[in-house]
Amino acid sequence: MKTWWPYARLAAAALGLAAIVAQLARSIENALAASTEWGQHLPTVAANFLSFFTILSNLLAAIVLIVAAIWALRHRRDAEQEPAWLAVLLVCVSTYMIVTGIVYNTLLRGVELPQGVTVPWSNEVLHVVFPLFLLLDLLFAPRRRALRWRTVATVAVFPIVWVVYTMIRANLIIAPATGETWWYPYPFLNPHIVPGGYLGVAGYIVGIAVAIIGVACVVVWVGRKRGAPVPAAV
Repeated sequence: MKTWWPYARLAAAALGLAAIVAQLARSIENALAASTEWGQHLPTVAANFLSFFTILSNLLAAIVLIVAAIWALRHRRDAEQEPAWLAVLLVCVSTYMIVTGIVYNTLLRGVELPQGVTVPWSNEVLHVVFPLFLLLDLLFAPRRRALRWRTVATVAVFPIVWVVYTMIRANLIIAPATGETWWYPYPFLNPHIVPGGYLGVAGYIVGIAVAIIGVACVVVWVGRKRGAPVPAAV
């Protein structure tokens, strides 16, 4: 497994990046065909695309897997464990991708979108196939290094920044598809439709935060069971 797993990571990363590009191309195509000024505003469309937690998680995961694969190929003749910085990045993206899969398939799977908005195969790759690969990577990738429990706090930084960014930006944007004076990447973050408004949204945020911390704990625990401990000086 040590010899071929880097290639599996590269293949998974390539598939994830292809899915992102396909969905971005569809979003731009829809924008160019829009009949309104806000619908045709490509900078907003592109910024909105990159504001989805799913897209950011998949993009980060692809980059980290490529870096991890390159590192492993460069060290294929030795038995060295993955460096601590790489282990932390893998814990982060594994957590984000597993949570992406859980949230999509529990909260968003049944949400209907206008015909032609998404690319079906890309949607499945980003929300199911790639998250499953990150789960397999967690369970079976060689050279795994154990990390301290404080890594969970590091994992939480990006989601916190993303939520703050999302809630501040939402009311500064005209939704390209509808012309509403707000745009939220996910319906459960939209206080205009969630029962209870911002209080209801806060409930979803807390629930997802608990899920992220819980998954991060599991990811760190698996790494501690499978890997070599990080040196005390790191």
